Amino acid sequence: MSDPGALHALYPFLHGGRQDAARLDAALLESVARKAEDSVEAKRAFFAANGAAVVAAARAIAASYRNGGRLLVIGNGGSSCDAAHVAVEFQHPVTAGRPALAAINLAADAAMLTAVGNDIGFAHVFVRPLVAHARNGDTLLGISTSGNSENVLAAFAKARTLGVTTIALAGGDGGRMALPGTVDHCLVVRSDSIHRVQETHVAIYHILWDLVHTLLADDRGGLAAATSGPSAIATVDAAPSGEAR
Repeated sequence: MSDPGALHALYPFLHGGRQDAARLDAALLESVARKAEDSVEAKRAFFAANGAAVVAAARAIAASYRNGGRLLVIGNGGSSCDAAHVAVEFQHPVTAGRPALAAINLAADAAMLTAVGNDIGFAHVFVRPLVAHARNGDTLLGISTSGNSENVLAAFAKARTLGVTTIALAGGDGGRMALPGTVDHCLVVRSDSIHRVQETHVAIYHILWDLVHTLLADDRGGLAAATSGPSAIATVDAAPSGEAR
């Protein structure tokens, strides 16, 4: 084998490969540390600036549940996965003694989304199921890292005509979702990194979940009796405080 490049590829340890690998490992470890620090800083900055707004959003969700409402959740791509995560958290609490709360992920039905997208257009994929499921007094949580997702914005606009409280989780500068009158509560993670925005969104909705249960704690005895049907709130002993999923 006379090609030096091919020889180097096959036997890198003969050509300083071990030293190069050590430098690469050091660089990768530094990258891990910096990304972890960036993630922590993004969360710290968000909650330092928006703690009161998070509490206000939690109060809105709790008020909806208190009056027999439900939480509806939407998002695209990774934010669709977050929407599914939110719905599971509220329906299947991992802390023993906390009630299961009605939550619907409107992005879950692939047949419905593709039917609407094919027949009418992708901008309407959340509006149609929203019209089918939403009731006056429900809450709609829409997640968009840019704040400009057309189908989420369309759902927010429709929700306001249905008497549904609207909450946005956005990133960057908040996009169109941050404009006055677009939603009732807009929580913006001011980062240009989609990863940092998504990581902070996870922290936000976990904290919202916890705050909602705290706000509803005094109502647990009456909620299950006061609601019935699909929106019923049932107390369950789901799992120990240590998450067991």
